[in-house]
Amino acid sequence: MAKHETHATLSRRSFVKTAVWSSTTVGLGTVGLPAWSDAACVNDGATIPLKIGHRAASMKMVGNLGVFKLARQIPGLSGVELQVAAGQPNLRDWDTVRRYKQEAHRWGMMVPSLAGVWDRGVSIKSATAKANLTQSIRAAEMLGASVLLIAFFGDHAPDMNDEASFAPVVELLKDVARPAADAGVILGLESSLSPAENVRLVDLVDSPNVKVYYDIHNMAHYGYGDQAVPGIELLGKERICMVHVKNEDRLIEERGKVDWRAAFETLNEIGYSGWYVFESQHTDQCQLVDTTTRNIQFLKKVCRMPPADAAVASMIKLEARVAPSPPTWLLPDR
Repeated sequence: MAKHETHATLSRRSFVKTAVWSSTTVGLGTVGLPAWSDAACVNDGATIPLKIGHRAASMKMVGNLGVFKLARQIPGLSGVELQVAAGQPNLRDWDTVRRYKQEAHRWGMMVPSLAGVWDRGVSIKSATAKANLTQSIRAAEMLGASVLLIAFFGDHAPDMNDEASFAPVVELLKDVARPAADAGVILGLESSLSPAENVRLVDLVDSPNVKVYYDIHNMAHYGYGDQAVPGIELLGKERICMVHVKNEDRLIEERGKVDWRAAFETLNEIGYSGWYVFESQHTDQCQLVDTTTRNIQFLKKVCRMPPADAAVASMIKLEARVAPSPPTWLLPDR
């Protein structure tokens, strides 16, 4: 008993890491969490479940606590990506964050990620960028979101050929990666950079808590259509933390800017095990429910999640990078 009393107070990082490890080793079977998909209840634990979410902004439900009730009407949908600074009320207010958390639990939904981290007029190059990110990391931690989407497009994106342009961004990301790690949150970069430039930026930051939130459709939109699918293999599962899925106002399986069958096949091949989050266009709630249901059915046909053992091995590798050795009080007595 004395030994346990001596070490009764864990750091937040130790607690988060212990919780992550526990949920991983039991096949994500934490009490109170929803089923990842319709097939989850018969999943034997040998394969990571398919995890599918939808962006609240695309559902036209920003600032609306009813977003979880609507999401629950869609079979196979497990989570909602919320916006931080947009809408009223928004996640800059801690009481609002708590209300969203309560509603998510009430409807058995998860919040896998947060987006929209910038206040009006702020970008990753702004003097107040760190303050915006620090607040957003706190909101993500409170909601149990594993990824915080950090967007920068066009003129707001660094020029990766100019050190004076990209060096301040690298330093900022290194700085906020530390509190993100303490909170158990990964900073997911979504930008107008090419896949190769994304690789370079993430590698310069060199933190397991800074990765790429890969939007394959955006790659085509910003002129990298021929690199969009090959970019999946270039980035690899070690650098991709989450994937946005969209095909404008068409079904995902229909012809568009991206060959989604080829994209999913490549994601299968690299062993991607994270969330797929829809960012589709919708005309109304009935159309949203109908098309998202059909899109989920398509993903279930083409997405193959990796064996659980591979995911555990990846977690062990990540844990080794974050903390080379466990707390001494967790080691067995000699």
